[in-house]
Amino acid sequence: MNDEVLQVFKLGFPWQTQDPFLFCVYHLDHFPKGKEDMSPDADLEGRNLGSDFDPSQDWRMYHGHTVPGFPSHPHRGFETVTIANKGFCDHSDSLGAAGRFGLGDVQWMTAGRGVQHSEMFPLLHTDQKNTLELFQIWLNLPRKSKFVDPHFKMLWHEDIPVIDENGVEIKLVAGKINETKALAPPPDSWANDDTNEVGIFTISLPPNATYTLPAASEGIHRTIYFYEGNQITVSDQEVNVNHGISVHPEKAIKLEALSGVAKLLVLQGKPIDEPVVKYGPFVMNTQEEISKAMDEYRLTQYGGWPWPHPDHVHERSRGRFAKYPDGTLVEK
Repeated sequence: MNDEVLQVFKLGFPWQTQDPFLFCVYHLDHFPKGKEDMSPDADLEGRNLGSDFDPSQDWRMYHGHTVPGFPSHPHRGFETVTIANKGFCDHSDSLGAAGRFGLGDVQWMTAGRGVQHSEMFPLLHTDQKNTLELFQIWLNLPRKSKFVDPHFKMLWHEDIPVIDENGVEIKLVAGKINETKALAPPPDSWANDDTNEVGIFTISLPPNATYTLPAASEGIHRTIYFYEGNQITVSDQEVNVNHGISVHPEKAIKLEALSGVAKLLVLQGKPIDEPVVKYGPFVMNTQEEISKAMDEYRLTQYGGWPWPHPDHVHERSRGRFAKYPDGTLVEK
């Protein structure tokens, strides 16, 4: 280790995170051509449909039985940030909101007091493979915001700020780098207070390129995830692909791709520093609150499910769009 690097660790499933982040998972699936119903044009024999997470396979069905993805399930007490770099995700929720996003779009959902949603991966191409590359990040909510109204927001890739520095591309999903600032997060997010210095950045380094990540404030948690490439240096320490690196936030961090393109995700933020009690899709501060969350879900289903199927997908002819709970429709 050097003065800038605190820890280097192997990436598992999910990835190890630090407060204020709860969870981060990386999906890379080389799905085959799709059928007309957007399911895989391939034999599903032998797959554990409903719980297909086999890392030895080129692609997985996850909890889907027909279309891959995650049928309706509840969340309470935190936020999901979904970055769809490749492929498409179909969103439907108990608020009546819906959307299809991909090709670099980001969906940010504040679950707050409770919401159901589904995230399905329609295989829209019938004449070629359907590669999916997606991050899902869980950002905690502080105690004061655990029961805010749910909120759904789209960050379209055309609008997301990208810094291009000598061929190095830095995409700002959240936070600020020098004078470049990301789009506004949802109003009740921990990221909505600039003093919390929440940052979600993706970095693409061309071969032999270098980039220096500016210092953050003391006390901020900052983790770098090296998920694609061969080898990099982090402040002159060599790191192989599929490793995470936690670093001193108050020091500028020099990144260098030693061979080939290197792709990184950076998560940073001021810790919320409150008790975290988790049970599946519920994240609260006490066990009693978890029990109440489960009881309420059993009674109310967090508003019910207004869609015809738990694994709802939109018409294959639809482009990228977002329909908000108030009926506002945005089409891209």
